[in-house]
Amino acid sequence: MKRMRSFLLLAALIFAVGATAANSPQGQQTQGAQQPSPTVASVVDREISAIENLILSAAEAMPEDKFNFSPESLNIPGGDYKGVRTFAVQVKHIASSNYFIWSPLTGDKVPENIKDGNGPAELKSKADIIKFLKDSFALGHKAAATLTTENMLQTPGSSKSTRLRLANFGVAHAYDHYGQMVEYLRMNGIVPPASRGKSD
Repeated sequence: MKRMRSFLLLAALIFAVGATAANSPQGQQTQGAQQPSPTVASVVDREISAIENLILSAAEAMPEDKFNFSPESLNIPGGDYKGVRTFAVQVKHIASSNYFIWSPLTGDKVPENIKDGNGPAELKSKADIIKFLKDSFALGHKAAATLTTENMLQTPGSSKSTRLRLANFGVAHAYDHYGQMVEYLRMNGIVPPASRGKSD
């Protein structure tokens, strides 16, 4: 049943990518030209790029002096934010999780300084944390490139999840924490880059 769900998810992704490309201005202009067919790897890679761009732009939008912001500091009446992750740790958590989720697909070892989901404690500056984030997404693109129709339903190593589920779970997990990053930005009066120029 899980394999069937993964297959149906993949089919829906491929259909969505194909439809989007055909309806785009570039797609309409080059419809007669030979376009490469989507592959499992290219569809997943596009999804990784989409969330990567959102998260990187949100991380870059938060000023350095607000990088350790947590809603706990606002003392919102009725709010229960005690002990929640700071913005910096949210970003490090995404990056650390990317390594944990995608490394089984590539065979890379998780860096030794990643001890848990909160990321390396020694990374404190905005520049270092963003570099860590970018490196983790580079691993995601490497992981996507390993996917084929022949291996997508295999379980790598000791994992209980299929290769396709791991690849997609990395994207889904990142979207969850992107939503939290957006809230942290707005609590600091910063409109997330993806929402700028749109009616709120």
